[in-house]
Parts: sequence; structure tokens; C-alpha cells
Amino acid sequence: MEHILAKISIMLVPALLAVTLHEVAHGFIADKLGDPTARLLGRLTLNPLRHLDPIGTLALLIFGFGWARPVPVNFLNLQRQRRDMILVSLAGPGTNFALALASALLLRGLAWLAGSGMADGTALGAALEPLRLMAGFSLYINIILGVFNLLPIPPLDGGRVMTGLLPKRQAELLARVEPFGFVIIIFLVFFTSLWRVVLGPVVYYLVALLAGPQAAIVQRAMQFLFGH
Repeated sequence: MEHILAKISIMLVPALLAVTLHEVAHGFIADKLGDPTARLLGRLTLNPLRHLDPIGTLALLIFGFGWARPVPVNFLNLQRQRRDMILVSLAGPGTNFALALASALLLRGLAWLAGSGMADGTALGAALEPLRLMAGFSLYINIILGVFNLLPIPPLDGGRVMTGLLPKRQAELLARVEPFGFVIIIFLVFFTSLWRVVLGPVVYYLVALLAGPQAAIVQRAMQFLFGH
């Protein structure tokens, strides 16, 4: 039980920040571009309870990947629909990549602090290892959310970006995929080599690139949390 609580304490804050800020970013940019739907529904809040999806949250804690309730956006309200749809869609993954960069910088700062010996024998010194594991997990979860959401399949953000970029006829054809999008995504991830050949290598490359010499901490965090 103590081990499970330790895992949850390390995962909870980074996971909630990753999914909450992802959704708030969508709603915030939509509001700035003419659609107040999310704001009027009270979804432009950092309270994670307003954004959590029960199944997505469980998946996040068990598998290290999950999702939140999508922030509602009425694209018809946007000032320039196709361009603004792209901007709104990119806001979520962009926020995750920004959080990943912040996590990488935090990792390096904590590593310097640990190496300097300044925190030895203090409460901060005792907390350094859990904090480093949290930063490592935060880097990983934000990279995977950013990369995964850029898959060009609606209703993922990448699918909406493609809908905004394609000519009208092709965009309408792609939009028709949305009701079956999650079924297609599950099939591609679990029953094809998409993760092994494409997504996994991209995620691991970006994590290693940002973590640099602290990549071992990210590995240690994942081994502690998921045993791999």
C-alpha cells in the first residue's frame, strides 16, 4: 500500500497539470479568437476536477497515458474558421511541449542542486529524489501527450489541424472519420506497429534530447512507476 501511495504522489501533480493545462489552452485560445463557449461553461479553470475524465484518469495512473474531458469549442464562432481551428488545436500539444521543456529545465536544476551538496541534511535534500522523479515523469507524460495528440486523426488535435489545412473536399472526408476516430486510434496503437516504429522512437528521442544528461532520471522514474 505504501508503495502505491508513493507512486501516486509522484504521478498525480505532473499528470493533472499535463491534462488540465492542455484543455485550458484549447479553451483560452478559442476564447481569444472569438468562441467563448469554454469560458461560459466554466472550463477556463485550473481546477482539475472540471476537466478530469474518470476512465482517462485511471488510464493515466495505470498506463502512464490518459486523457481529460475535451473543452467544448464551437468552431463556427471563430473569426477565421480554418486558420483559427488550427491555432486552437495546436494550443494543447504546444502547451504540453512547453511543460516538457520546463520539466527538463527543472530536472537540470535539481541535478545541479543535488551535486552541489547545498541541500545535504535539509528537508529539501530529503525531497530531492522524489522531486527529480516527478520532473522526470512530467517530462515523459508531456512529450507523449504532445506527440500522440498530433496524430492526424480526428478528434485528436492533429486531425483537426489536418482538417484546417486540407482543401475543403478532402477536409470534409477526413471530418467524417471523427465518430470512429478513437476506435481507429486504439486499433493503430494496440494492433499495429505504429507505437514501435513511429510513436515510440519519436517520444524517446524527444525525451532524451530534452533530458540530456538527466535521461537516466526519466528512466528511473518510469521503472519505479511502471516497472519498465
